[in-house]
Amino acid sequence: MVNRRDFLKSASLLSLGALAACNNKETAAAGPAVEANSTDKYFGLQIYTLGNELYAGNLADNLKKLKSFGFKYLELAGYDVNTNKVGGVDFSEFKKMANDAGLEIPSSHVNAPGLFSGVAGRESRDGSDGQFNRSMINKVAESFKKVAEDHAKQGIEYVVHPMMAYLNTEDDVKAFAEMLNKSGEIFKAAGIKFGYHHHNMEFARMVKGVKGFRLPTVLTPLTAADGPMIMDLLMDNTDPSNVIYEMDTYWTVMGQQDPVVWLQKRADRIKLMHVKDFVVLGDSGAMNFQKIFEQFYKNGNKYLFCEIEDIDSGKQMQRVEASMKFINAQPWVK
Repeated sequence: MVNRRDFLKSASLLSLGALAACNNKETAAAGPAVEANSTDKYFGLQIYTLGNELYAGNLADNLKKLKSFGFKYLELAGYDVNTNKVGGVDFSEFKKMANDAGLEIPSSHVNAPGLFSGVAGRESRDGSDGQFNRSMINKVAESFKKVAEDHAKQGIEYVVHPMMAYLNTEDDVKAFAEMLNKSGEIFKAAGIKFGYHHHNMEFARMVKGVKGFRLPTVLTPLTAADGPMIMDLLMDNTDPSNVIYEMDTYWTVMGQQDPVVWLQKRADRIKLMHVKDFVVLGDSGAMNFQKIFEQFYKNGNKYLFCEIEDIDSGKQMQRVEASMKFINAQPWVK
Protein backbone atom coordinates (compact mmCIF):
# COMPACT_ATOMS: atom_id res chain seq x y z
CA MET A 1 0.00 0.00 0.00
CA VAL A 2 1.29 3.44 -0.86
CA ASN A 3 2.67 5.53 2.00
CA ARG A 4 0.81 8.81 1.63
CA ARG A 5 3.61 10.82 3.24
CA ASP A 6 6.05 9.50 0.62
CA PHE A 7 3.52 10.25 -2.11
CA LEU A 8 3.02 13.82 -0.95
CA LYS A 9 6.75 14.38 -0.61
CA SER A 10 7.66 12.87 -3.97
CA ALA A 11 4.97 14.86 -5.75
CA SER A 12 6.44 18.15 -4.36
CA LEU A 13 3.04 19.18 -3.12
CA LEU A 14 3.69 21.80 -0.49
CA SER A 15 3.36 25.38 -1.64
CA LEU A 16 5.88 28.03 -0.63
CA GLY A 17 3.37 29.49 1.80
CA ALA A 18 2.72 26.10 3.36
CA LEU A 19 6.42 25.41 3.77
CA ALA A 20 6.87 28.71 5.54
CA ALA A 21 3.98 28.00 7.87
CA CYS A 22 5.29 24.52 8.68
CA ASN A 23 8.59 26.01 9.80
CA ASN A 24 6.90 27.51 12.85
CA LYS A 25 8.31 26.18 16.14
CA GLU A 26 6.39 23.15 17.33
CA THR A 27 4.58 23.50 20.65
CA ALA A 28 2.70 20.24 20.29
CA ALA A 29 4.00 18.61 23.44
CA ALA A 30 2.28 21.12 25.65
CA GLY A 31 -0.66 21.85 23.39
CA PRO A 32 -2.69 25.05 23.27
CA ALA A 33 -3.27 26.84 26.54
CA VAL A 34 -6.93 25.97 27.06
CA GLU A 35 -8.92 24.20 29.71
CA ALA A 36 -11.73 21.82 28.93
CA ASN A 37 -15.15 23.11 29.96
CA SER A 38 -17.09 20.12 28.61
CA THR A 39 -16.46 16.54 27.57
CA ASP A 40 -19.83 16.29 25.87
CA LYS A 41 -18.70 17.26 22.37
CA TYR A 42 -19.60 14.90 19.54
CA PHE A 43 -16.16 14.54 18.02
CA GLY A 44 -14.06 11.71 16.59
CA LEU A 45 -10.54 10.55 15.82
CA GLN A 46 -8.98 9.13 12.66
CA ILE A 47 -6.88 6.33 14.16
CA TYR A 48 -4.16 6.78 11.52
CA THR A 49 -3.12 9.64 13.81
CA LEU A 50 -1.81 7.29 16.49
CA GLY A 51 0.17 4.92 14.28
CA ASN A 52 1.70 2.14 16.35
CA GLU A 53 0.96 3.97 19.59
CA LEU A 54 -2.62 2.74 19.43
CA TYR A 55 -1.44 -0.86 19.60
CA ALA A 56 1.39 -0.37 22.13
CA GLY A 57 0.53 -2.21 25.32
CA ASN A 58 -3.16 -3.03 25.69
CA LEU A 59 -5.41 -1.95 22.81
CA ALA A 60 -8.58 -2.10 24.89
CA ASP A 61 -7.03 0.20 27.51
CA ASN A 62 -5.82 2.62 24.83
CA LEU A 63 -9.31 2.82 23.37
CA LYS A 64 -10.70 3.56 26.83
CA LYS A 65 -8.08 6.30 27.16
CA LEU A 66 -9.37 7.91 23.96
CA LYS A 67 -12.86 7.81 25.40
CA SER A 68 -11.59 9.47 28.58
CA PHE A 69 -10.18 12.33 26.48
CA GLY A 70 -13.72 12.97 25.24
CA PHE A 71 -13.79 11.25 21.84
CA LYS A 72 -17.13 9.72 20.90
CA TYR A 73 -16.28 7.87 17.69
CA LEU A 74 -13.44 6.64 15.46
CA GLU A 75 -12.60 6.51 11.79
CA LEU A 76 -10.59 3.40 10.99
CA ALA A 77 -7.35 3.05 9.07
CA GLY A 78 -5.22 -0.03 8.58
CA TYR A 79 -7.90 -2.48 7.42
CA ASP A 80 -6.42 -5.42 5.48
CA VAL A 81 -8.73 -6.91 2.87
CA ASN A 82 -6.76 -10.18 2.81
CA THR A 83 -7.10 -10.89 6.54
CA ASN A 84 -10.17 -8.85 7.53
CA LYS A 85 -8.07 -7.30 10.30
CA VAL A 86 -7.57 -3.71 11.44
CA GLY A 87 -4.02 -3.03 12.56
CA GLY A 88 -3.50 -6.76 12.85
CA VAL A 89 -6.58 -7.20 15.07
CA ASP A 90 -9.63 -9.13 13.88
CA PHE A 91 -12.17 -6.58 12.59
CA SER A 92 -15.02 -7.82 14.77
CA GLU A 93 -12.78 -7.95 17.84
CA PHE A 94 -11.51 -4.41 17.21
CA LYS A 95 -15.07 -3.15 16.87
CA LYS A 96 -16.13 -4.93 20.07
CA MET A 97 -13.26 -3.39 22.04
CA ALA A 98 -14.12 0.06 20.67
CA ASN A 99 -17.81 -0.34 21.49
CA ASP A 100 -16.97 -1.68 24.97
CA ALA A 101 -14.92 1.49 25.48
CA GLY A 102 -17.96 3.58 24.49
CA LEU A 103 -16.68 4.48 21.01
CA GLU A 104 -18.69 4.28 17.80
CA ILE A 105 -17.10 3.46 14.42
CA PRO A 106 -19.06 5.20 11.66
CA SER A 107 -16.29 5.40 9.04
CA SER A 108 -13.24 3.61 7.65
CA HIS A 109 -10.42 4.61 5.29
CA VAL A 110 -9.58 1.93 2.72
CA ASN A 111 -7.39 2.23 -0.36
CA ALA A 112 -8.77 0.29 -3.31
CA PRO A 113 -6.95 -3.07 -3.19
CA GLY A 114 -4.31 -3.12 -5.93
CA LEU A 115 -4.55 0.55 -6.86
CA PHE A 116 -1.14 1.46 -5.45
CA SER A 117 0.65 -1.79 -6.23
CA GLY A 118 2.81 -0.49 -9.08
CA VAL A 119 0.22 -1.57 -11.67
CA ALA A 120 -1.78 1.58 -11.23
CA GLY A 121 -1.68 4.71 -9.16
CA ARG A 122 2.05 5.33 -8.86
CA GLU A 123 5.36 4.45 -10.41
CA SER A 124 6.48 0.94 -9.50
CA ARG A 125 9.77 0.27 -7.76
CA ASP A 126 11.40 -1.01 -10.95
CA GLY A 127 10.71 2.29 -12.67
CA SER A 128 8.02 1.00 -15.01
CA ASP A 129 5.06 3.14 -15.90
CA GLY A 130 2.48 2.84 -13.13
CA GLN A 131 0.20 5.71 -14.05
CA PHE A 132 -3.53 5.33 -13.55
CA ASN A 133 -5.26 4.16 -16.70
CA ARG A 134 -8.81 3.52 -17.82
CA SER A 135 -8.25 -0.23 -18.14
CA MET A 136 -8.04 -0.43 -14.33
CA ILE A 137 -11.48 1.06 -13.63
CA ASN A 138 -13.56 -2.12 -13.44
CA LYS A 139 -10.81 -4.22 -11.84
CA VAL A 140 -10.24 -1.71 -9.04
CA ALA A 141 -13.97 -1.25 -8.45
CA GLU A 142 -14.49 -5.02 -8.32
CA SER A 143 -11.71 -5.33 -5.74
CA PHE A 144 -13.89 -3.31 -3.36
CA LYS A 145 -16.57 -6.03 -3.14
CA LYS A 146 -14.80 -7.88 -0.32
CA VAL A 147 -14.17 -4.55 1.45
CA ALA A 148 -17.87 -3.70 1.24
CA GLU A 149 -18.87 -7.14 2.53
CA ASP A 150 -16.52 -6.98 5.53
CA HIS A 151 -17.57 -3.45 6.49
CA ALA A 152 -21.28 -4.12 6.04
CA LYS A 153 -21.01 -7.00 8.52
CA GLN A 154 -19.64 -4.56 11.09
CA GLY A 155 -22.32 -1.93 10.45
CA ILE A 156 -19.90 0.72 9.14
CA GLU A 157 -21.76 3.67 7.63
CA TYR A 158 -19.00 5.15 5.43
CA VAL A 159 -15.97 3.76 3.59
CA VAL A 160 -13.62 6.45 2.29
CA HIS A 161 -10.90 6.15 -0.33
CA PRO A 162 -8.05 8.27 1.11
CA MET A 163 -5.62 8.92 -1.74
CA MET A 164 -5.48 10.11 -5.33
CA ALA A 165 -3.60 8.13 -7.96
CA TYR A 166 -0.96 9.82 -10.09
CA LEU A 167 -2.96 11.56 -12.81
CA ASN A 168 -1.26 13.14 -15.81
CA THR A 169 -4.14 14.41 -17.93
CA GLU A 170 -7.71 15.60 -17.67
CA ASP A 171 -8.80 12.28 -19.16
CA ASP A 172 -6.91 10.49 -16.35
CA VAL A 173 -8.87 12.50 -13.78
CA LYS A 174 -12.15 11.61 -15.45
CA ALA A 175 -11.17 7.93 -15.55
CA PHE A 176 -10.33 8.07 -11.84
CA ALA A 177 -13.71 9.69 -11.21
CA GLU A 178 -15.35 6.86 -13.12
CA MET A 179 -13.53 4.38 -10.89
CA LEU A 180 -14.89 6.19 -7.83
CA ASN A 181 -18.39 6.10 -9.31
CA LYS A 182 -18.29 2.36 -10.00
CA SER A 183 -16.83 1.73 -6.54
CA GLY A 184 -19.63 3.80 -5.02
CA GLU A 185 -22.20 1.60 -6.75
CA ILE A 186 -20.70 -1.47 -5.10
CA PHE A 187 -20.83 0.09 -1.64
CA LYS A 188 -24.33 1.44 -2.18
CA ALA A 189 -25.51 -2.09 -2.95
CA ALA A 190 -24.04 -3.13 0.41
CA GLY A 191 -25.83 -0.30 2.25
CA ILE A 192 -22.66 1.76 2.76
CA LYS A 193 -21.93 5.35 1.68
CA PHE A 194 -18.69 5.62 -0.30
CA GLY A 195 -16.48 8.69 -0.08
CA TYR A 196 -13.24 10.24 -1.23
CA HIS A 197 -10.71 12.05 0.97
CA HIS A 198 -8.50 14.67 -0.68
CA HIS A 199 -5.06 16.11 -0.01
CA ASN A 200 -3.75 19.35 -1.49
CA MET A 201 -2.97 18.01 -4.97
CA GLU A 202 -6.68 17.86 -5.80
CA PHE A 203 -6.60 21.66 -5.79
CA ALA A 204 -4.03 21.59 -8.58
CA ARG A 205 -5.01 22.39 -12.14
CA MET A 206 -4.56 20.33 -15.26
CA VAL A 207 -2.79 22.96 -17.34
CA LYS A 208 -3.49 22.60 -21.03
CA GLY A 209 -0.54 21.23 -23.00
CA VAL A 210 1.39 20.25 -19.87
CA LYS A 211 1.71 16.67 -18.65
CA GLY A 212 0.79 16.32 -15.01
CA PHE A 213 -0.86 18.76 -12.64
CA ARG A 214 0.29 22.15 -11.38
CA LEU A 215 -0.33 23.38 -7.84
CA PRO A 216 -0.86 27.06 -7.10
CA THR A 217 1.44 28.81 -4.62
CA VAL A 218 1.30 32.22 -3.00
CA LEU A 219 3.77 33.42 -5.66
CA THR A 220 2.36 31.55 -8.65
CA PRO A 221 -1.44 31.52 -8.41
CA LEU A 222 -3.45 29.65 -11.02
CA THR A 223 -6.94 30.39 -12.33
CA ALA A 224 -9.57 28.64 -14.41
CA ALA A 225 -7.90 30.11 -17.48
CA ASP A 226 -4.90 27.85 -16.83
CA GLY A 227 -7.05 24.72 -16.80
CA PRO A 228 -9.65 22.86 -14.71
CA MET A 229 -9.08 22.05 -11.03
CA ILE A 230 -8.84 18.35 -10.19
CA MET A 231 -11.31 18.66 -7.30
CA ASP A 232 -13.94 20.22 -9.54
CA LEU A 233 -13.37 17.55 -12.18
CA LEU A 234 -13.79 14.79 -9.60
CA MET A 235 -16.96 16.27 -8.14
CA ASP A 236 -18.47 17.11 -11.52
CA ASN A 237 -17.78 13.62 -12.87
CA THR A 238 -19.04 11.59 -9.91
CA ASP A 239 -22.66 10.88 -9.06
CA PRO A 240 -23.69 12.42 -5.70
CA SER A 241 -25.67 9.26 -4.97
CA ASN A 242 -22.49 7.17 -5.35
CA VAL A 243 -19.67 9.36 -4.03
CA ILE A 244 -19.52 11.81 -1.13
CA TYR A 245 -16.42 13.78 -0.14
CA GLU A 246 -14.47 14.11 3.08
CA MET A 247 -12.83 17.51 3.46
CA ASP A 248 -9.41 17.76 5.07
CA THR A 249 -9.16 21.27 6.51
CA TYR A 250 -5.35 21.32 6.62
CA TRP A 251 -4.82 20.03 3.08
CA THR A 252 -7.45 22.45 1.77
CA VAL A 253 -5.44 25.35 3.19
CA MET A 254 -2.22 23.83 1.86
CA GLY A 255 -3.87 23.85 -1.56
CA GLN A 256 -4.30 27.64 -1.21
CA GLN A 257 -8.05 27.22 -0.73
CA ASP A 258 -10.59 28.35 1.88
CA PRO A 259 -12.43 25.44 3.55
CA VAL A 260 -15.48 27.61 4.23
CA VAL A 261 -15.81 28.52 0.54
CA TRP A 262 -15.71 24.86 -0.44
CA LEU A 263 -18.23 23.92 2.25
CA GLN A 264 -20.54 26.59 0.84
CA LYS A 265 -20.20 25.84 -2.86
CA ARG A 266 -20.13 22.04 -2.47
CA ALA A 267 -22.53 21.67 0.44
CA ASP A 268 -24.28 18.77 -1.27
CA ARG A 269 -21.05 16.77 -1.69
CA ILE A 270 -18.92 17.28 1.45
CA LYS A 271 -20.38 15.14 4.25
CA LEU A 272 -17.37 14.25 6.44
CA MET A 273 -14.42 16.33 7.63
CA HIS A 274 -10.90 15.89 8.95
CA VAL A 275 -10.06 18.58 11.47
CA LYS A 276 -6.33 19.15 11.20
CA ASP A 277 -3.82 21.84 12.16
CA PHE A 278 -0.07 21.98 11.62
CA VAL A 279 0.24 19.75 14.70
CA VAL A 280 -2.07 20.07 17.74
CA LEU A 281 -5.53 21.44 16.98
CA GLY A 282 -5.73 25.17 17.67
CA ASP A 283 -2.01 25.45 18.37
CA SER A 284 -0.91 27.36 15.26
CA GLY A 285 -3.68 29.96 15.25
CA ALA A 286 -3.66 29.68 11.46
CA MET A 287 -6.91 27.73 11.09
CA ASN A 288 -10.25 29.52 11.48
CA PHE A 289 -11.90 26.45 12.96
CA GLN A 290 -14.94 28.31 14.32
CA LYS A 291 -16.16 29.43 10.88
CA ILE A 292 -15.31 26.03 9.39
CA PHE A 293 -17.26 24.15 12.07
CA GLU A 294 -20.20 26.53 11.85
CA GLN A 295 -20.51 26.05 8.09
CA PHE A 296 -20.09 22.28 8.39
CA TYR A 297 -22.92 22.14 10.94
CA LYS A 298 -25.05 24.53 8.87
CA ASN A 299 -24.79 22.04 6.01
CA GLY A 300 -26.40 19.41 8.24
CA ASN A 301 -23.29 17.28 8.82
CA LYS A 302 -22.06 15.68 12.04
CA TYR A 303 -18.93 13.51 11.65
CA LEU A 304 -15.70 15.41 12.41
CA PHE A 305 -12.42 13.53 12.84
CA CYS A 306 -9.24 14.83 14.44
CA GLU A 307 -6.16 13.82 12.46
CA ILE A 308 -2.50 14.61 13.14
CA GLU A 309 0.38 13.67 10.83
CA ASP A 310 3.92 12.68 11.91
CA ILE A 311 2.65 9.34 13.19
CA ASP A 312 6.14 8.14 14.16
CA SER A 313 6.72 11.00 16.61
CA GLY A 314 6.10 8.98 19.76
CA LYS A 315 4.00 11.94 20.93
CA GLN A 316 0.73 11.24 19.18
CA MET A 317 -1.30 10.20 22.21
CA GLN A 318 -0.42 13.38 24.09
CA ARG A 319 -1.06 15.44 20.97
CA VAL A 320 -4.46 13.83 20.63
CA GLU A 321 -5.24 14.59 24.29
CA ALA A 322 -4.16 18.24 23.84
CA SER A 323 -6.26 18.52 20.68
CA MET A 324 -9.32 17.19 22.47
CA LYS A 325 -8.81 19.70 25.30
CA PHE A 326 -8.93 22.44 22.67
CA ILE A 327 -12.12 21.01 21.16
CA ASN A 328 -13.81 20.59 24.54
CA ALA A 329 -13.09 24.22 25.39
CA GLN A 330 -14.81 25.65 22.32
CA PRO A 331 -18.45 26.73 22.72
CA TRP A 332 -18.99 26.45 18.94
CA VAL A 333 -18.26 22.70 18.90
CA LYS A 334 -21.48 20.73 19.35
